[in-house]
Amino acid sequence: MILAHNYQIPQIQDIADYVGDSLALSRAASETEAEVIVFCGVYFMAETAAIVNPSKRVLIPDQSAGCSLVESSPDIQRVREWKLKHPHGAVVAYVNTTAEIKAESDYCCTSANAVEVVNSIPSDKDILFIPDMFLGAYAQSVTGRKLDLWPGECHVHAGIRPEEVTKLRREFPKAEFLIHPECSCVSLYLYHLANNDISNDRSHILSTGGMMEHVKSSRSDEFVVATETGMLYRLRKMQPRKMFVPVREDATCKYMKMITIENLHRSLRDMVYEVRVSEETSSRARVAIQRMLDIDKE
Repeated sequence: MILAHNYQIPQIQDIADYVGDSLALSRAASETEAEVIVFCGVYFMAETAAIVNPSKRVLIPDQSAGCSLVESSPDIQRVREWKLKHPHGAVVAYVNTTAEIKAESDYCCTSANAVEVVNSIPSDKDILFIPDMFLGAYAQSVTGRKLDLWPGECHVHAGIRPEEVTKLRREFPKAEFLIHPECSCVSLYLYHLANNDISNDRSHILSTGGMMEHVKSSRSDEFVVATETGMLYRLRKMQPRKMFVPVREDATCKYMKMITIENLHRSLRDMVYEVRVSEETSSRARVAIQRMLDIDKE
């Protein structure tokens, strides 16, 4: 089975068996009967697939496909120190983290269900949210919970500035705005929403999977999209009669684009490169991932 993230290049999306966001891909990986999973995404995603499928073979076409959020995560010792200071607290790890971080966490989440995960945790528990500070701030705002936020960020989403959104709001007054919660412009959106400067039915904070679902049901013909540009290919393919405008044309993840047709072909032909996670780490990380998947089913 070939799994591909929404940010992959068009050729990869076109030949994948399943294309989706992190949550949908985690679910697809956990449910497939395929003996081999080839993950067209970044390394932590393939690790997650390996964790939920200990008896299957998981491959990634390029081992060096990393992630700036993983790189900006705290080291294990910092997480353990927080847990010692908050023995009754809970660590929520965005899936954009290593297997080792997941193993030290109580819950995993994605941008699609971060709010639901935070809401599921008893209100008397302190929460450490790692690593994305913008997604964490969004979850904090929506839930009203005070979270300890780690100052990590996605280099692509952090580069989408509030002033760029403001400019496009003027240029496309009839368009709906679809904003990924990792974006640095989320705080501006929440400010305008609180002050009734923008309409809640014209601007939406959504995961990439949420964007897909919203566009299907929306009557709007114009959308301004604040996320990685690979998402626009999928939106345009699904709704060719609608217009999709990126907030930034250069909002491109260099790591996602490291997966190519050539190295995917090599991966399938030679069964490389296998992603392995130790059983000790997997068994602990699997608990946090399964809690995420269970919450999503509720």
